[in-house]
Amino acid sequence: MRKNVNFLEIIKILSLMCITMSSILIIPLAYALSFNEQSSALAFASTSAFFLSLGGLGYALTRRFHVKLNMPSSMLACLLSWLLSSCIGAIPFMLALDKGFIDSLFESVSGFTTTGITVFTGLDQMPKSVLLWRNLTQWLGGLGILTFFLLVTFKSESDIWKLFGAESHKAHVSRPVPNIHSTIRILWGIYVFITVLEIAFLRLFGVSLYDSVLHSFSTVSTGGFSPYDQSLLQFYKSKYPNYKLIEYCVTFFMFISGVNFLLHYRLIVGGIRGYLKDMEFRSYFKITLFFSAIVYAESIFIGGFGYLDENVFRKSLFQVVSIVTTTGFSTEYIGSDFFGSSAQLLFPALMLIGGCIGSTAGGVKILRIAILGKLFSREILKTAVPKSVVIPVTLDNIRVGNEEVLKVCSIFFGWILVIFTGAVITGALSDLGPFESLSGMLSAVGNIGPFYFSVEQMASLSPVIKLTYIAGMLCGRLEILPVFIILSMRSKLL
Repeated sequence: MRKNVNFLEIIKILSLMCITMSSILIIPLAYALSFNEQSSALAFASTSAFFLSLGGLGYALTRRFHVKLNMPSSMLACLLSWLLSSCIGAIPFMLALDKGFIDSLFESVSGFTTTGITVFTGLDQMPKSVLLWRNLTQWLGGLGILTFFLLVTFKSESDIWKLFGAESHKAHVSRPVPNIHSTIRILWGIYVFITVLEIAFLRLFGVSLYDSVLHSFSTVSTGGFSPYDQSLLQFYKSKYPNYKLIEYCVTFFMFISGVNFLLHYRLIVGGIRGYLKDMEFRSYFKITLFFSAIVYAESIFIGGFGYLDENVFRKSLFQVVSIVTTTGFSTEYIGSDFFGSSAQLLFPALMLIGGCIGSTAGGVKILRIAILGKLFSREILKTAVPKSVVIPVTLDNIRVGNEEVLKVCSIFFGWILVIFTGAVITGALSDLGPFESLSGMLSAVGNIGPFYFSVEQMASLSPVIKLTYIAGMLCGRLEILPVFIILSMRSKLL
């Protein structure tokens, strides 16, 4: 295996990643300089300069090497790139906020993986440039750090595109065009367009430019970071009279960000029929309506409201969309009395399901859940027919290959294994109860954010638990298998 991994090629990739991330840090640096946030500016400038120098040195030593990655090498490069980016992203938090390395790394990983779990409190008093960087990490991670990296660096070296497969280890999704670089350009074009569109709508509803940009970054990336301690509850009601319109607007953009982005492309080139013909989108739409109706009905019953209470409807719809898309915004704490017992039990199920393949959402993904459901139905049907009868797993009358079915089963098993392992570690090293421990790790692996205990409790957890959550967030973002593959290779790589 050693001969299959060329570490000089990986160093070249990591060097260019350093240069790319250093360049991106100029954005919050410029903001800090514009608004006289001197300590933050120094933090961004020193971080950018150091990693620009480090990346430049590494690239100078490896620039003659043509990158020819096989899949094991690409998966190792992918994992190391995510770790490197997260470390770079953490250093401004350490320098500008005087935070410890583990908490800063936790926040950075949570940002880039679009998880949205935070260990930071006192957000309202933090420098705005730091909060801009915090939300920018989520926007960059929405389609994947490596897709952005590939877009702005490699264009001619064909083997480098195996990194795209390593980062996007998903069920098969057809590309709009054969060329991968063109595909990534299309995806990022749609991503940028949706982000700008949400910013425009929020501005139309009276939201400040700063709030519009930051919340659009974390909405379209389905990340959920807010520059306020009370999340959108404070963002809506205390600052903007049009908070109801704003809430519906954010709900809509969360929903479309949980849709396969290639369907948005098909809308542009072929009309709305692409959505209606897609089984996963139809399931996504039905799940959202069904769960919203349950949460709404139970909240109406518990609160004694009228049957057509708009406030309850809006909050129920918002919270279901926020959780199924794994955005994680909240206008009501999910463990509050506003939501009944059934809703509080259904929310973790939504966290596990997640959004659509090819979206910015986390979770197992609806298409995989559908495949598992069809597999379950097939096994029941097989008991009623002769053994010689072959019953394939089909979706919309299209056969799903056995290899794909086995891959989905493997990913799902790995998902459950990581969640329960992390929950056991959390329960053993904290005073959290079993349901709270499970919700925290489920939130981390599902890249969603909400959990059934407070941010203050999260911030006070043991460093071992925080490192476990960091591993869980990375496993969830890279979709389990690449991380386990790298772990299985460790003895051969050393």
